[in-house]
Amino acid sequence: MKIKLDENWMTKNAGYPLDDDEVKRYNSVLPSEAQLEHAKTPFYCFIHFGMNTATGREWGNATETVDDFTITKVKPEQWAKCVKSAGAQGIIFTCKHHDGFCLWNTGTTDFNSMNAPIGKDIVKEVADACKKEGLKFGIYLSPWDMHEETYGTRHYNDFFCRQLTELLSNYGEVFEVWLDGAKGADAKSFVYDWERYYKIIRTIQPMANIAICGPDIRWVGNEQAIARKSEYCVVPKMLTLAETLENKEESKRSGVSMLNSKSEDLGSREVLSQNAELAWYPAEVDVSIRDGWFYPGGDSVKSADKLFKIYLNSVGNNSFLLLNVPPTDKGVIHRKDRGVLKKLGLKLEDAFTEPVLSQSFGELKEGYVEFKFDSAKKLRYCVIEEDISRGQRIEKFDLYLEKSAGKYKKVYSGTVIGMKKIIKLKGSAEGAVMVIRQSRQAPVIQKIAFYD
Repeated sequence: MKIKLDENWMTKNAGYPLDDDEVKRYNSVLPSEAQLEHAKTPFYCFIHFGMNTATGREWGNATETVDDFTITKVKPEQWAKCVKSAGAQGIIFTCKHHDGFCLWNTGTTDFNSMNAPIGKDIVKEVADACKKEGLKFGIYLSPWDMHEETYGTRHYNDFFCRQLTELLSNYGEVFEVWLDGAKGADAKSFVYDWERYYKIIRTIQPMANIAICGPDIRWVGNEQAIARKSEYCVVPKMLTLAETLENKEESKRSGVSMLNSKSEDLGSREVLSQNAELAWYPAEVDVSIRDGWFYPGGDSVKSADKLFKIYLNSVGNNSFLLLNVPPTDKGVIHRKDRGVLKKLGLKLEDAFTEPVLSQSFGELKEGYVEFKFDSAKKLRYCVIEEDISRGQRIEKFDLYLEKSAGKYKKVYSGTVIGMKKIIKLKGSAEGAVMVIRQSRQAPVIQKIAFYD
């Protein structure tokens, strides 16, 4: 096969400008220090646990009391060990879900785990277990609160800020704060003071990334682990508000109704050229190991093979993976889930521990990069990482495998890369060539690795 090496970013650039002022504007949008650090932790787990675990619901109904939290034992150390066995690097814990029941020693309400039969600060136990296992710790705190009587009044923002301050101040370092925009149709009309919440987080935990209803990490747009073919990090800044809008009228006035979390194209040149303000806003893929978020969440548990495919399509597609694993009402991760997580970890270790070849680059001076293996290798994966401290630049590339001396086969045509791109390969090869067809200024590649 003819590779057409002369048709690359240095020559035709697929007909697009390489280095004009508009391209420089896109590349001026860079990740913060906290976002750069977060990119080192692409896979972590949700732990949905709380009042709903005890009652067997997905959402509360505002009638619960502390006595309804009948769970008397929890084993967060087992949760942390299970998460670590899967190859995940952190836990985000549901400190308070929509029912308003708090799982920590809070001074804001009596509706908390200290006053339930268990009498424990469960958040502290989870944070301590994460520290013991070397996992990062994050918090989920629902803005919507069915139980709190001040909800719907200006006093609720004060209440919520006190809760946020407690969680950010008393449990060590927090790597992500997950702010949920979900709210029931019958909930009181109320506008959250997002900017005040963000200021508290930035002040107390400056390295914490604020997700979903926040400016640092965006929702991928579904809960089925479906990422886009082209998942961009640089997107219109208005998307940072997409999940915080309170009603359709406000959405319509802001223009977010025209471009939202579910839109297919969020970062092409055509989209960015129409938006004066841009943001570095990478996607997070949230999905549950079961059909529901709280245990039991149905009897079906996703297989390790299914989760591995989800990993490839999320972490391997310039996104973060947030896999939910709900503990049972006995306070432990179910044996089925536990077994699947361990198998997933073994699959990840087998796939990505020892590369056949791994090479670092920096800013490229050629239109393509070429690799030669020391012998024919039966390849399974190619992993490509851009240096995102210099932005997300590559827009189109082709990957060829050298099947025998001088004979090549195109095995993949891709678009954007960003934090990480994992390409599944089949068959033996003596070498490889990656031709970058289109880029925004010179590509800056951190690493390319091949695995057999």
